[in-house]
Amino acid sequence: MLRHEGPSGPAEDQAPVVLAVDSGGSGLRAALARGTEVLGEPLVSGEAVRTGARGIDAGHLLELLVPMARRLLAGAGYAGPAAVAVGAAGFASLGEQLRAELPSALRREWGVRRVALVADAVTAYTGALGARPGAVIAAGTGLIAIGTDLTAWRRADGWGHLLGDCGGGAWIGRAGLEAAMRAHDGRDGGSARLLARAEEVFGPPAGIPGRIYPRADRPAVLASFAPDVAARAGDDPVAAGILREAARHMADAAAAVCPASGGPRVALTGGLFALGAPLLAPLTAELADRLPHAPLVPAQGDPLAGAVRIAAALAAGGLGLPYDERMLYVVAEK
Repeated sequence: MLRHEGPSGPAEDQAPVVLAVDSGGSGLRAALARGTEVLGEPLVSGEAVRTGARGIDAGHLLELLVPMARRLLAGAGYAGPAAVAVGAAGFASLGEQLRAELPSALRREWGVRRVALVADAVTAYTGALGARPGAVIAAGTGLIAIGTDLTAWRRADGWGHLLGDCGGGAWIGRAGLEAAMRAHDGRDGGSARLLARAEEVFGPPAGIPGRIYPRADRPAVLASFAPDVAARAGDDPVAAGILREAARHMADAAAAVCPASGGPRVALTGGLFALGAPLLAPLTAELADRLPHAPLVPAQGDPLAGAVRIAAALAAGGLGLPYDERMLYVVAEK
């Protein structure tokens, strides 16, 4: 017999069952959880949710999510979740259609009356630190820092590879390719080692702009060169300097959002930190210098774990995180 987690909640000896979603540029992940304990393995769709004239396409998100969620619910023996949290890349600026359409669609599908629509930076924060004051640097292809004193959210950067994302993967890769082109031209600041690697990856230097500029996935192409920069940092002062500068940009962003009091912590999340010591060593030093009152701690979980935490808290009746229409939008009907 299927069980349905309605607003009144499940049996007293069980936490409510919730649905958590992480929607990003590489696709969609969904997990079912009892409280904060994930039930089974999350499901993954490699197709990213489309963006249209009204922002993130709510219909396309549902088209991808509903079959995944039905499969998760059927496997766990539940008809519907008590709450849903959807973390979405771009929600802060592109979330109009999600806010307008997704809560009612989820209510029609499963009778869900508690829904949180969340910027991916907030799910990253909540996964890394939970409901406590601090700052989180989320870095992959791009970069954003988000912080809170638990009364409001603050963000720094996350403006894309043309206007910002300073210190992120695309920024590092672009700086590495610039150093390669400087070496090709004979200008100061060039790196012969990065030039040699750029030629291996992209071909003759004169053709590199034509191979990168027209690409719709240009930020990802630039970011793909970041590991090559890190791999040469041990014996290439130009590559090492690029990573030191990236660390300074990251620390700048964290300092802009970190609370000055309340026992804040700082955490790092995102695939860029897999570059390891060439980036982490200068970043650790920069953060200790800029934010001596906020120790660096390991991230507790990823953005999907953050969505699970938000959904579980919402089902239990309280978030402990600041409401913000563009960062953490909540519909909680009785």
